[in-house]
Amino acid sequence: MPSFLEDNADLRYYFERGIDWDAVASLTEVGYTQPDGFRNVGDALGFYREVAGMVGAFAAEEVAPHAAEIDRGGVRLQTGEASFPPRLAGIFEKMRERELFGLMLPRELGGMNAPVLLYFIAGELLARADVSVMAHHGFHGGIAMAMLVLSLREGSTEVNRETGRIARTRWPAEIAEIATGQAWGSMDITEPDAGSDMAALRTVGEQDEAGAWTLTGQKIFITSGHGKYHFVIARTRRAGQGQAGNGAGSLKDLSMFLVRAYEDGPDGRRTRLASVDRIEEKLGHHGSATAALTFDRTPAELVGEPGEGFPQMLELMNHARLGVGFEAIGLAEAAWRLARAYAAERRSMGKTIDRHEIIADYLDEMEIDIIGLRALAMHAAFHEEMGQKQAIFGAFVAGADSATMAREAREHRAISRRATPLLKYLAAEKAVEMARRCLQIHGGNGYMREFGAEKLVRDALVLPIYEGTSQIQALMATKDTLGGILKAPQEFVKRVAQARWRSLSSRDGLGRRVARLQHLSLGAQQHIIRQTVTAKVKGRPIASWREEVFGQWNPRQDFGYALLHAERLTELLAHELIAEVLMSQARRDPERRAVLERYLERVEPRARFLHDEITSTGRRLLARLAGNGGGALAAAAE
Repeated sequence: MPSFLEDNADLRYYFERGIDWDAVASLTEVGYTQPDGFRNVGDALGFYREVAGMVGAFAAEEVAPHAAEIDRGGVRLQTGEASFPPRLAGIFEKMRERELFGLMLPRELGGMNAPVLLYFIAGELLARADVSVMAHHGFHGGIAMAMLVLSLREGSTEVNRETGRIARTRWPAEIAEIATGQAWGSMDITEPDAGSDMAALRTVGEQDEAGAWTLTGQKIFITSGHGKYHFVIARTRRAGQGQAGNGAGSLKDLSMFLVRAYEDGPDGRRTRLASVDRIEEKLGHHGSATAALTFDRTPAELVGEPGEGFPQMLELMNHARLGVGFEAIGLAEAAWRLARAYAAERRSMGKTIDRHEIIADYLDEMEIDIIGLRALAMHAAFHEEMGQKQAIFGAFVAGADSATMAREAREHRAISRRATPLLKYLAAEKAVEMARRCLQIHGGNGYMREFGAEKLVRDALVLPIYEGTSQIQALMATKDTLGGILKAPQEFVKRVAQARWRSLSSRDGLGRRVARLQHLSLGAQQHIIRQTVTAKVKGRPIASWREEVFGQWNPRQDFGYALLHAERLTELLAHELIAEVLMSQARRDPERRAVLERYLERVEPRARFLHDEITSTGRRLLARLAGNGGGALAAAAE
C-alpha cells in the first residue's frame, strides 16, 4: 500500500525521535488524566502515528492520482453557490467519513483531541498530493479551532477546572457542523485596495440601538469563501457615532466578527445573508474555492471587545502562516520526487539524466533544503502549540503552577514568533524555486500538462503571496530582530562575542561551522544597526545622540537601510535558525550529524553571499530614493 508517510524517512524521524511528544501529549491529554484519553505518551504517540499513516495512505491513494482531474475540474459558481466537481466532492466525503475535519478538536466537542502539530503534519501529507485539498482540510479544522480559541480568550468558554474538560462553549453547534464536514469556514480580511494595508479596510460593523451588529462591505480573495461561517475583520461603529469605514482609520478601530453567510431552512431552501459575487479564476489551486463576497447589513456577532480585531487576527494569521509553511514543504516534496523519478528514467548522452552532474546537484540541493525546511517547521509548530496549551493549562486547570506555566508559555511563543515568519518566507520561496526546477528537469515535457510539473509551478506561485506576502514576512522578521537589538544592545554585543568565540574554540567541527554561520548573521545585523543609527544621528548635535538612539524610532523614516535588505536578512536568519535546530538534533541523535553537514555545505556559501550583499550594496539606491516619499512597505509592517 503506497503511503506518503512510509516512504518519507525524514518525516518519520519526527515520530520516532525528533519531537518531544511527551510534552505535547501531556498537555493535550491534561496530564493523562482524561477518562476517555491516553494514559501515557506511548499510547498517545501510537495513535498519532496511526492517524498520520492513515492520512499518508489516503493522500497517496485517494488524492494524488486525481490531482490532474481536480485541477481540470475546478470550482464553479452556479446560481450563487460554489459547485464542486464529483471527484473533489467525493474526496471531501471520504475525509468526513474518516473524521479528519475534527482532528484536533477536544473529544467533548466530537473531535479526536490530536495535537495541532499532527494537524500540520497531515497538511504536509495532503499538500504533497494536492494543495487544493490541503487548503480545504485546513480551513475545516482551523476555523473550528479558531471558534474555540477565540471563545476561550474572550471568556465565553467554561472549563471544568478539576477535569480540564470543556463544560460549555460559545459556538458548540457551529463547531460540530464544521467538524463533521457539514459546513465550511473562512477568514475574511482582504478587500479591494486593502491587502497588506489593513488601515485601509472599509467593511463596517454597525451596532444598532438594541445592541445588534450588522456588517456592510466587500471582501475578496477569500479561501473557502463559499462557506457558511466567516471570521470577518471590519471597522466598527456604534449607534450614534459618526461615519466609519472611509479607509482612513486606525488599526485600533478594527474588530472581529463571526458571520453566517447563509441559513438552510427545514425544507432545504437556502437563504443567503451574504452573497458570493464570484469564484475567482486563478492560475493554480483550481480545486480550492477562492471567493469574492458582499455583506449588506448582514447580521454578525462581535468576538471579544470592539477594537480587538487586529490582535485577534494576528493570532489566527500566525496559525495560518505555519500551515502555509507545511503546505509549501508538501508541494516541494512533490516537486523533488517528481523530478527525481523523471530524471531516473530519462536517458541522454548514454545515461539517465540523474547521473549528469548538474541534475544530480539540483536533486541533492532540493532534498536537503526540504529537510532543513521541515526541521524549521516542526520547531516552529512545536513551540507555538506548547505556548498556547501551557497558557490554557495554567489558566484553566486546577493544581497547575499558573505563574510558571505562563512564563514558559511566553518563552515558547517568543521562539515561535521568531520562527514563523522565517518559515513562511523561506518555505514559500523555496517551493516556487523547486517547482520551477522540477519543470526544468523535465525539459520540454515539463511544459506539457500531462507530466504534472507545470501544475506544481502554478500551484506554488501563490504561496509567497497569501496569508501575508514574503515581503511582509521579511519586514516582520527584520522589525523584531532589530527591535530586540535596540532594546538590549549589551545582550546583542554579548551574543556576537560568544558566536565569535565558539567559531574558533568549539571542539565540535560542526559546532564551529554553525557558530560561524551565526556570526555572519549577527555581523549583518550589526552592520544594519550601525547604518541605521548613523543615518538617524547624522547632522544632529553630539549632545542629542543618546536621546536620538534611545528615544522614539519611526519605522517609516528611520529604517530605510534595513527595509532595503529585509528579504536578504530574513533568508540569512532562516538559514541560521535551521542550522541551530539541526545542531540541536545532532546533539541528541548522532545520525542527524550527516544531515547538518549536508545542510551547512549548501548554506555556508549562500550566507556569505547574503552577508556581502547586505554590507556592500544599497547606498546608491537609498540616495536616489531620498526625498521621494519612500516607506510604504514600512507603514504596512507597523
